[in-house]
Amino acid sequence: MRHVAALAGVGVKTVSRVINGEPNVSAATIAKVEAAARTLDYQPDLHAGNLRRADGRTRTLGLLVGSVDNPFSGAVHRAVEDAALARGVSVFASSLDDDPDREQEAVSAFLRRRVDGLILTTISESQAYLAPELRRGTPVVFVDREPAGITSDAVVSDNADGAALATRHLLERGHRRIAYLGDRHDIQTARERHRGYLDELGRAGVSTRGQQVIEGLHDEATSRAATLALFDGPNPPTAIFSSQNLVTIGVIRALRELGRQHDTALVGFDDVPLGDLLEPGVTVVAQNPQAIGRIAAERVFARLDGDASAAARTTVPTRLLERGSGEIAPRAEG
Repeated sequence: MRHVAALAGVGVKTVSRVINGEPNVSAATIAKVEAAARTLDYQPDLHAGNLRRADGRTRTLGLLVGSVDNPFSGAVHRAVEDAALARGVSVFASSLDDDPDREQEAVSAFLRRRVDGLILTTISESQAYLAPELRRGTPVVFVDREPAGITSDAVVSDNADGAALATRHLLERGHRRIAYLGDRHDIQTARERHRGYLDELGRAGVSTRGQQVIEGLHDEATSRAATLALFDGPNPPTAIFSSQNLVTIGVIRALRELGRQHDTALVGFDDVPLGDLLEPGVTVVAQNPQAIGRIAAERVFARLDGDASAAARTTVPTRLLERGSGEIAPRAEG
């Protein structure tokens, strides 16, 4: 910083004020300091600067997503990053992998870096450990899953309604044996999607007792094996509702191995990569992860800008994309 000051012909304190975006510095002085910084390839020490910055902020956010391997998480990440970069804010991101220990380790790491706000997907039974941060005024916005044990902003999909929409779509095409393949039951979104499926069967007067329900599926391999097992039984389903995008990929693989992709209807929750290019195309209830990430970032920045309104739950609607697999009629038996 001293070298930048010498080259620009100003004091070190003036360089600090320019770097930290403080007011009452002339445009000409800012231009001189920025030119000197570029010439010397100067990068400010953010950790040292945090102690002196007028507003006490680090210009960083902490983002915890389910897994960077999952396209849904990737889309949320990109939307948050786009919104943050527009405000000169950097994003530290980490994957949850639906591990409670990993959740708290990642959040602790973010807080040690004194991030200005948190955007979190969580799996722990309670997020009450964040109560001290909320009392200190740190904005915390939950995405995909709502918090437990504390009250805070959340941006989520309408999971139960989306699952009901998928189930209703299959019922309207005449299906009555609709298998449900779901994620781990300890995951809030999985429970909500299972509830939406059962509620819609009940509204239609279809017995839930005889339906084939397999939960605890968390990836492509386990859902593929579960789907293959469905067709080993005496009464295989005529339709499948898969409640998570990686589960849907496993179902697709199994149906194709069995040659059943044209006589077994399939609706998945959340879109899958290249799902529209398969034959038949994969019918899905699509979430809007871009909107979820954007709204979450907007909520954090609103809080940082002084919004002290009550915590709000924002629900982002889902929509049904009919591509062919969900429109297959029940096969003739016999």
